[in-house]
Amino acid sequence: MAIKLEQSPRSDDSTEREQPSLLRRKSRSLAVAVVAVVAAVIGVSLALTGGDPDGQSEASEVSDVVARPEQSPPRELIAAGQVAVSAYYTTKLVQQPDGDAVNAREWSLYNAATKRYEKTGWAWLDVAPGMKTAAVLEGDLPAKRIGLMNLSTGKVQRWFEVDKGVGGVQFSPDGERLVATTYGHNPDGLFKDAPVHVEDASKGGDVQEMPGPKQSRTGFYVIDVDSGQAVFSERPAKKDSLAAMAGTGRQDFSWSPDGELLWEQRLDQPGRNYYDVNGRLKPLPQQKTDLIFPPVATSPDGRLVTGGFAGGEDGQIVSAVLDAKTGKRSATVPGQQLLAWADNTHLIAWLCDPSQCRPGKGEFRNQLVLVSLDGDKVTPLSGFRRADADYVGRWNPVFTKR
Repeated sequence: MAIKLEQSPRSDDSTEREQPSLLRRKSRSLAVAVVAVVAAVIGVSLALTGGDPDGQSEASEVSDVVARPEQSPPRELIAAGQVAVSAYYTTKLVQQPDGDAVNAREWSLYNAATKRYEKTGWAWLDVAPGMKTAAVLEGDLPAKRIGLMNLSTGKVQRWFEVDKGVGGVQFSPDGERLVATTYGHNPDGLFKDAPVHVEDASKGGDVQEMPGPKQSRTGFYVIDVDSGQAVFSERPAKKDSLAAMAGTGRQDFSWSPDGELLWEQRLDQPGRNYYDVNGRLKPLPQQKTDLIFPPVATSPDGRLVTGGFAGGEDGQIVSAVLDAKTGKRSATVPGQQLLAWADNTHLIAWLCDPSQCRPGKGEFRNQLVLVSLDGDKVTPLSGFRRADADYVGRWNPVFTKR
C-alpha cells in the first residue's frame, strides 16, 4: 500500500531526556546465551549499514586510517578505508512500571562539527552513507514519527509521521530509502505478562520467573527519503519462531548489499528469509553463505564474505573469510568477530588481548583492530573493552560508509 507520509514542520528539538536508574540482570540460562547471539546479529546488521557491492581496487595499504588505541569507548573518530564508526551504543536494563523492563540503548553519535562522539537522547538511530544524515526515533518505542537529522548541525530537518509504530530504521546502501520495521509493542521490552523462566547462577541455579519479550512485529515501511513516499507491507512476527526463547522481540528487516531486497534473520534455523520491497517472499540467492548464522558482511567487490570464529584447540583467536559463491574458506584472519570491510583486502574485527585471552577468561577484553586479509598485519583502532560481558557500559560500534 503506497502512501505519502505527512512531513511535520522542521523542528530543532533533540528530545534529550534523563534515563531511569539501571538494573543488572544476573541470571544465566539458554535464553541468555541466545540473547548474545541475537545481539551479535543486530550488531552485525548495523555494521552493514551503507554496504556497497561495487568493486574497489585492491591495495596493500588501507587509505585514511584513523585509530584511537587509547580510547574505549572512543571520544574521537575511528575510521579505516571506506568505513567509519558513525555511532556506538550501550545497552542497559531499565525498570518500568508494573514490573516491566526495557533493554534500552544509549547512543553516542559522531558530531561532524565538534569531531567527537556525543551522547544523544534518541531511542534508535541509523546513519546514512556519507555520514551527513541520521534517521532517528524518539521517546518510547515504537515511535510514531521518523526524524532526519543533519549531522553537521545536530538539528532535525524533517519529520515523517507514520500510522504504525516504528521500532527500528535502516538506510538503504545508496542512502535514498529507509526500511522502518513496525511493532505493536516495544521490540526491546520485557513484559511481566509474558514471563520466561531462567536459571539464576547467583542463587545456585534456581529457576526464576522473569519478564519476557513479546513478538509484536507487524511489518515494514519502505520510505523514499526525498519524496516521503512510503509503501507499507504487512509481515507479522512468526509466533512459533525461537525469538521468544532468544529473549528479544526485535525482528528488524535489513537491506541486501545491492539494495534490491530486504531480509530477516531466521531464528528457527541458520539462514535468512528474503523479500522484495513490497513484502513478497523471494527465493534464496544462489550463494552458500546466505545459510550462515550470524549474518555475513560482503567485501566491496562482492567476492568474499566474513565467516565465523575458526579458532581450534591450538588456542588461536582467528575467524574465517569465505568465498561468497561457494562458501568455502578463502582465508583465516586474526579476530573473534569480523565486523566490516575497510576495503577488499582489510577487515575490522574484535580481537581480545592475546596475552590474556583464554577460553572462559579474558576473551571479553577486546578491542577494534584492522586486519589484513593475509593475516600479517594487525592495527589497533580502539582501546580495550572491560573484560566483562555483562558490563552496562560495554559499547558496540556502528559502521557506515563514509
